[in-house]
Amino acid sequence: MKQAIYFCIAVLLGTGCAGPQAPAPATMILFNGNFFTADSTRPSATALAIRADSIIYVGDDAGAKALAGAQTEQIDLQGAFAMPGLIEGHGHFQGLGLSLQNLNLINTQTWDEIVGLVAEKTPATPPGEWIEGRGWHQEKWTAPIGRSVNGYPFHDALSAVSPEHPVVLRHASGHALIANQKAMQLAGISRETPDPVGGRIVRDASGTLTGVFEENAMGLITRPLNDWKNQRSEAEKQAAFDRTIALAAELCLKNGITSFQDAGSGFWEIEQYSRLARAGKLPLRLWVMISAPGPADYAKLAGFPQLGIGNDHLSVCAVKAYLDGALGSYGAWLLEPYADKPGHFGQNTTPVDDILGLARQCRKYGLQLCVHAIGDRGNREMLDVFEKSLGQDAATDHRWRIEHAQHLHPEDIPRFAALGVIASMQGIHCTSDAPFVVKRLGEMRARTGAYAWRSLIDAGAHLANGTDAPVEDVNPLPSIYASVTRKRADTGLAFFTEQKMTREEALLSYTLWNAFAAFEEQEKGSLTVGKKADITVLSKDLLRCPEAEILDAQVLRTIVGGKQQWPQAGNSAQ
Repeated sequence: MKQAIYFCIAVLLGTGCAGPQAPAPATMILFNGNFFTADSTRPSATALAIRADSIIYVGDDAGAKALAGAQTEQIDLQGAFAMPGLIEGHGHFQGLGLSLQNLNLINTQTWDEIVGLVAEKTPATPPGEWIEGRGWHQEKWTAPIGRSVNGYPFHDALSAVSPEHPVVLRHASGHALIANQKAMQLAGISRETPDPVGGRIVRDASGTLTGVFEENAMGLITRPLNDWKNQRSEAEKQAAFDRTIALAAELCLKNGITSFQDAGSGFWEIEQYSRLARAGKLPLRLWVMISAPGPADYAKLAGFPQLGIGNDHLSVCAVKAYLDGALGSYGAWLLEPYADKPGHFGQNTTPVDDILGLARQCRKYGLQLCVHAIGDRGNREMLDVFEKSLGQDAATDHRWRIEHAQHLHPEDIPRFAALGVIASMQGIHCTSDAPFVVKRLGEMRARTGAYAWRSLIDAGAHLANGTDAPVEDVNPLPSIYASVTRKRADTGLAFFTEQKMTREEALLSYTLWNAFAAFEEQEKGSLTVGKKADITVLSKDLLRCPEAEILDAQVLRTIVGGKQQWPQAGNSAQ
């Protein structure tokens, strides 16, 4: 017994004499770079060291290289600009993947061009299959379309080139669509079909159907489309979903995006994201809002929030609701009528009392409430709902969000900061919509309250930034360019430039501010020791290069959790 005790003491003493073990060396070092850190305590650096998935050093080259070991990967950035991984602050991840498989109409310039694309697609589509597309916008066409209603075309040409295939083409905003005759037949739509609450079946003065459906009326067409899709087996649906997500992830990584805030997915889609995350098949980080749960879904909310699934690649901790529509499709809910559609105030797509009920559920389960509101009345109504729901707790750190917040009454701008509400905006929407905003709102409303970034920032509000992909191209650089110039890249049209951001603000709005808007600023959003090693490397210094060169920047590397995800072996940065 004594010998055993002596042996244990000797082992303990020997261990103590050995002293603490040296920390493991870095797994990756980036040096000779030009780092924007988004960390005010160390705003710039030339090098960074990573161990596993976390940052362990930010500073100069010598300090980083001192942490190298025999197996450390050391990358010479050759002076390239490196920054925290870009975070898409509001987009539709599955929709982005689908846009890469369906007809992409974002860059189409005429109705005839769109009809021609459908004509090309029809012979290659098996009988009975639906043809889908998205991205058209009647205000951006460069040629006349003949007879129209509110600038919308009639379906006749579309029906003529695809008489046996149902066709549905979604507006760029996602708040309207045009369907051909076959699709309307399958949906049982006729001249006598009434408009649903919160939606409009667009007709001419005689009652003739144009084929255009706005807001809640879109459900009349998407219902038979979804019924057709649901004929597939569960295995087929999962395989299609996985292909869609892989395409979306690849495009995001190619564009330097390391995290994506998904603005609304259903419970089935969330289950699939969880399956992929747990299997290590999500190469970037997703933060997901539960899409428009109704009272029948409230019990399911008890299973949330869900945080950090798949080594911090998926979190579901917010709820998305829709109060109004989009300005381009006359759906934004306004305090005063549309300047180019007298007597029309837009659409309230979800009753305010319903959103108030959802707000109570969010408080009950500790979920962020994120509400789509574009018009000035829509935003005022939401600020009222938030104030009423939060009551005396309005000053607490709840970070409820208004998604888009595009058109505000000046009196409501200070309320964002007072209520702690995030203005989740998309810089590219400003310049994309610029050609028709004054037409819709008139100059005074457009000048004082449209995309009022500077006014919100100066009033102390927290902003987020993004693209609303696939409404716009997911590439962050045009959105950053729009944020700092308020100018269209193609024509140079400037939109009330007094509301623009500084360069640093624009970069923060795509990194630390987006992380803050998701309660994730302790894990990501800046290059700070202890945070996730999510990094985007670019060919241009976005802080100092001439404005036009922001658009020319190339993504050289996208690193997520210390692993280079773009370019991968066999690919090269283009």
